[in-house]
Amino acid sequence: MAAGETLSKEDEKWQAENDARILQDAVVIKNDSKRLKKAVEAAKRLAKEKMEEADALAKIAKGKTALTRG
Repeated sequence: MAAGETLSKEDEKWQAENDARILQDAVVIKNDSKRLKKAVEAAKRLAKEKMEEADALAKIAKGKTALTRG
């Protein structure tokens, strides 16, 4: 959602309920050490993947790939 944009009352209600479910899930995960450990491992893996994607985009933006050489 863009800055300054407002939600309808129905969308605000949905967002608040969705946020409450997300917070509920976070509490459940935080209180389950096995599940929390797996979530942290997944976060590390996802972060690594995102960094690799960002590096690839940076190379493309700088024209440093075979795809961008004419």
